[in-house]
Amino acid sequence: MTRRNKSGARVRIPLTDLENAVMRVVWDSEPCSVEAVYEVVSRNRDLKETTIRTLLRRLEQKGYLQHDSEGRAYVYRATERPRSLAARAVRQIIDRFCQGSVEELVSGMVDAKMLSKSEMSRLEEFVRTQKKKGK
Repeated sequence: MTRRNKSGARVRIPLTDLENAVMRVVWDSEPCSVEAVYEVVSRNRDLKETTIRTLLRRLEQKGYLQHDSEGRAYVYRATERPRSLAARAVRQIIDRFCQGSVEELVSGMVDAKMLSKSEMSRLEEFVRTQKKKGK
């Protein structure tokens, strides 16, 4: 499922906290059955298995999951990796709060001391490597 943003572009409906917890289980143990997701997610939350089934169905409707049949049971796989979802979420933040400027976002993170020195060093090295590759 998608919706339109202010500029009219289609964007995926973001994940709720519970949906994100379900996706983490799927990413960690693909392909993943309803029972496997329920076993992990219900450790920290008081949920019924039917709730997990509903969440998995909604995540599939939103385009985050796809299922295959194994006998009478469904097994689920993610349609995207966590990194690509994170990149899209960051792009939305940049567009919404930083007037489209990645530099403004990173500067704000550095100013707010959100990055350690080692993280900044790794990012610097990553940027140098990407420049050499011509990206």
